Formats: sequence, C-alpha cells, structure tokens
Amino acid sequence: MEKRWVVKERGDTSVVKQLAASLGVSESLANLMAQRDITTAAEAKSFFNPSLDYLHDPFLMKDMNIAVDRISVAVKKNEKILVYGDYDVDGTTAVALMYSFLMDQYTNVEYYIPDRYKEGYGVSLQGLDYAYQQGCKVVITLDCGIKAVEKVKYARSKGIDVIICDHHYPGDEIPKAVAVLDPKQPLCSYPFKELSGCGVGFKLIQAYARVHGIAFSAISHYLDLVAVSIASDIVPITGENRVMAYFGLKQLNLAPRTGLREIIREAEVTKALTIEDVVFKIGPRINAAGRMETGSKAVDLLVSRDTTLAIGISKEINNFNLERRSVDRIITTEALRMISEDQRNVNSKTTVLYNPNWKKGVIGIVASRLIETYYRPTVILTESNGFATGSARSVPGYDLYQAIEACSDLLESFGGHMFAAGLTLKKENIRPFMERFEHHVNSTISEEQLWPRILIDCELSFSEINEEYFGIMSQFQPFGPENMSPVFVSRSVFDTGTGRMVGSSGEHLKLDLCQESSGQKSFSAIAFGQANHFEYIKGGNPFDICYSLEMNEFRGNRNLQLNIRDIKTPFAD
Repeated sequence: MEKRWVVKERGDTSVVKQLAASLGVSESLANLMAQRDITTAAEAKSFFNPSLDYLHDPFLMKDMNIAVDRISVAVKKNEKILVYGDYDVDGTTAVALMYSFLMDQYTNVEYYIPDRYKEGYGVSLQGLDYAYQQGCKVVITLDCGIKAVEKVKYARSKGIDVIICDHHYPGDEIPKAVAVLDPKQPLCSYPFKELSGCGVGFKLIQAYARVHGIAFSAISHYLDLVAVSIASDIVPITGENRVMAYFGLKQLNLAPRTGLREIIREAEVTKALTIEDVVFKIGPRINAAGRMETGSKAVDLLVSRDTTLAIGISKEINNFNLERRSVDRIITTEALRMISEDQRNVNSKTTVLYNPNWKKGVIGIVASRLIETYYRPTVILTESNGFATGSARSVPGYDLYQAIEACSDLLESFGGHMFAAGLTLKKENIRPFMERFEHHVNSTISEEQLWPRILIDCELSFSEINEEYFGIMSQFQPFGPENMSPVFVSRSVFDTGTGRMVGSSGEHLKLDLCQESSGQKSFSAIAFGQANHFEYIKGGNPFDICYSLEMNEFRGNRNLQLNIRDIKTPFAD
C-alpha cells in the first residue's frame, strides 16, 4: 500500500531563529527542537540534560499518602502483602519492582501473576481467593485494577485491603479500594498523566522511601525496570517518562539487574541498548512467558539475584519467544486468508475475526500484523473459558477505546487506551459486535486515517548532514512516542552507480546516494523491502526519499547511513 508523506508544520520562525542563535546550532536542528515544544535555551538545557530532580512529588498523586500509610501499617504489624500484576511486560516489571523493594524492607511478601488462559486479564476471583488462603491482609495491584469494582468488594468481604496502582482509563465507577493510584482518575492532580503501570509503582516506592528515610539512591536502580515498561507499553517518552527512561537505559547499559542482564545476553545485544532494542528484543522475550505459559516466569527472572538460576530461566523464556514467533506467523497467515476469502471483510473499514482455536497469548501481535496489510482498526478474537476474548489495535490518530466503548452493552468487560484494548463478550454477541463496531468506525474514521502515513520532521539537504549534526540529533534520545527519531525528506537524489539488490531474496536495496544541489557529497543508504524501485534507480534517475539517520559500525569503521523508510519516483513501479 502506498504511503502518504506528511511533513510536520515547521516551528515558529522567530523561535527557531532564536534557538539556533542562542545554542549555536543550525536552524534545521533548532526546528526539530521547536517541533518538540522546546522554545527557549533553558528548556533545551533541561531537555538535553535530564535530571532526576525533575521527577514530580509522588504525593501529588491522589491517595498516595493513604497507600503509604497502609503499607507502613502492614510492615509494622508483619501483615502479609500480595503483590498482584498483569502478565505483560508492564505488569511483570511492576510486580518485580514492588516485590523486590518490599522484600528489602521485610520478608512477609508474595507475588501473583494471573494465568492468561484460566483467569484472564486483571484482578481475578481466583487470585483473591489465593490471597485469602495465604493469609494476605493487603493486595497491591499493578497495571490493573482500575475497573475491578466488584472484585474489590469481594476482597473487602474477605478482610483484604486493596491498593490499586494502575494507569488505564477508569470506568464510570472507581473501585472502593483503600487507595487508588491512577493519574487518569477524576480529581487526581498529578501533573503527568502518561506514566506506565510500572511507573505508578515506582512513584509509590518513591513516596514510601521518603516517609521512611530511605535515600533516593537506594531506589534509583529500579529505573531499569521502569525503562523496560515505558518502552514496551508504548507510552509517550516525554516529561517524567523521558527522565525515567533516560536514567533507566543508563542502568540497563551499565549495571542491569541479574535477570535483565541474562535476557540482554540471550537477545545478543552487543551495543548500547536503545528504546528500540527494548521494544523489539527485550520486551518480546519477557512478554513471551505470559503468552506461551505463565507471566510468573518473567517475574521469577526479574527478581532473581542468582546468576545460574537467571541463566536457566532466560533460556527457557527465549525458547518461549521462538515458539511464539512460529505460532503468530501461522495465525497471521490464517487470518489473512479469512479476510481475502470474504469480500465483505476486504471492503470493510474494520477487521474483526474470530477463531476459537487461536492462541490467546498471541492475538494482539496478530492484530498488529494485520494492520500492516489492511490498514484499519482491528479486533482478533478467540475462545477462552466459554467466552470470546480478544485484543484490538488501532491506526494512528483513531481512538479505538471510544469505538469499543460504543459497543459496551454487547461486552462483558473491556479496557485499554486509544491505540490498544482488550475485550470479552459472549459468543452469541460476536456478530452484533462486528456490525456495531464496523458501523461506529465507518461513521467516525476519516479516509486519511485509513491510509498509512509517514510523518516527516522536515526537508533536509545532503549539504547539512555531517557527524556533528548527527551527534546533536542523537541527544534527542531516548526516542519513542511523541519524541520519535527524526525522519527527513530529501528530493532529487540519485544513485552513484553502485546500487544493488541485497537480502536472501534480493528484496532490499543498498545504495550510494548523491544530491545534485549538494555537490559530490554522497551517503550510503539501506532501503528494506523496496527492491521494486531498482530498475528505475539503476538508470541514474532522480527520486525522493524519506529516511532516518543512523551510524553504521562495521569492523571498526563508522559512517553515517541513511535508513530509507520510503521512496517516491515520478512513475509507478
């Protein structure tokens, strides 16, 4: 599918010029700053030099003082605490963080991860029964619980106090827990609303540490877990998340905890880890435990301080990831066939598919893969415990959560956010849901949102590109949502004659590019999956590219390389 190139609006001209002059950088770099709402030299200084001093006071979060008081009482009375979390990366890192911290204070603590297949998402009755049987007086939920109204009532009936730490949107009623920590809940004045679930957990231990005279330096090492959660949960890397991700990545690269060190080794990451590495290499391995077996395996690894044990678990989890890849490829192939064989599906504005035999743990990945081919809101359903349960994914700019909420009377439960959600419904409601969801999306989505786009920061001339430019641009890291790695467009470039097709099937292009307006300056470039343009390019014809800049290192040599996202030629290939 042809991609639409959308060039961002240029920053305010006077702001760009002032930034360029005061910082001694090019207007192109100053424009990148202005596009990220950096408008003064002081703001640039704080952006490029993150400080832990920029973290907000945790007691600005509603109910924080109540949560700290209740945990303090539990510790004083030696009451048993159960740390309960979701089975994905955000949930397992959050549980590992909270459990490890509490275990440093006293030992009457357990953790619990629900079984994806038997219990489903969120707080379960089975989990609360386990807490009761183990004599737990306090349950701390992490990355879940904000909609567990009835489950919290059940816990109270068993004499269990619940402290909720969540970051998802609440429903119409807030659970009557002892304390509810969620910056998205009404009347919460916490200034940063986009924390991950693990981030909310970190704010709780930050508050507890302050009350009990524990130095911040004694808890800052938990930021490696927070960074993994921020990257894997695709939350905006701005504000407080940027600070925690920045220092968490430092921790990951310099002194990661034992379990993460072994996961990094299994992933064969040999350079400095970036957010992208966490998203594509570390997060999927941690996730694979909950997808293929049980998320508690991931927590076992993340809390381990025994190298031999960590090596064994990390290898097991790596095998889960290999199995997950095989299963999601098979299901994706089946799903694509289902769409192509039903003309109604081909012409819809949505994809909603159900197969009772699909593995619940991978259908979210399958939904994302289908969007690569059929660019539209997608829901993949399978059977679990007698219900249809599934994962939904959206396209940029379209609010999936609202679309699912419009069908809420057909659902048993649902939760999530703008771009991803989970839902459960009776099997007899699948067809009505398909029709209602299609109708709502059809009436609210724009044609532009159904056309894949590449968001471009600005046009760049080859004459502006050098190692100094790249070095300053690299300081925008860590990259992620709302602070993505800059994408540029350069026009009328041509190959010097050395271009060739590469890859096992010749599907990629390796090029050396020049630009007429920039003299003889040339750059090597890689274009993945774009060999269809080769016949045109090898003739020395001009074309436009959008790309990101990267440093290619090979056998001790370093050179700037253009990673081409898309190519436009005057003619269709």
